[in-house]
Amino acid sequence: MQHADPIAAAYVERWNEATSSSTPGTCPIRHVLDKIGDKWSMLLVMTLASGPRRFNQLHREIPDISQKMLTQTLRDLQRDGLVARQVFDTKPPSVEYRLTTLGQSLIVPFGRLIEWANSSMPGIAAARSHFDAFS
Repeated sequence: MQHADPIAAAYVERWNEATSSSTPGTCPIRHVLDKIGDKWSMLLVMTLASGPRRFNQLHREIPDISQKMLTQTLRDLQRDGLVARQVFDTKPPSVEYRLTTLGQSLIVPFGRLIEWANSSMPGIAAARSHFDAFS
C-alpha cells in the first residue's frame, strides 16, 4: 500500500524492516509494545509525568487499578528503566516513584497518541455504531 504522506511511508518502511528482520520472540517493537501498550502503563507514565508520586497517591489518581496491578505495573516499568523507586529513611519508611529520563521520553509520543484518540473518537464511535447496526 502506498502512502501519500512521506512521514507515514517512512514509518511503515521502518516497521516492515524491524518486524521482518527478527523473530517474534526477539522483535524489539513487540517487546516495547507489550510493556507500554497496556492501559495501566500509559496511565502511570502520564500520571508520573506531573511529578513523583507515592503508591497511595497513584492509587487515588487511578482509582480503577487494583493494588496488585499497580504494584505489578510499577515493577515492570522499573525493570524496563522507565520508572525509578526511591525509598526514604523515615519512620515509617516512605517510597516515591518518578519517571526516569527514559520514561520521560515517552511523554511526547503518548501525548500525540492522546491527541489522536481525542480527535478520532467521534469517527471511531460512528464506525462502531455503523458496524453494530449491521452485525
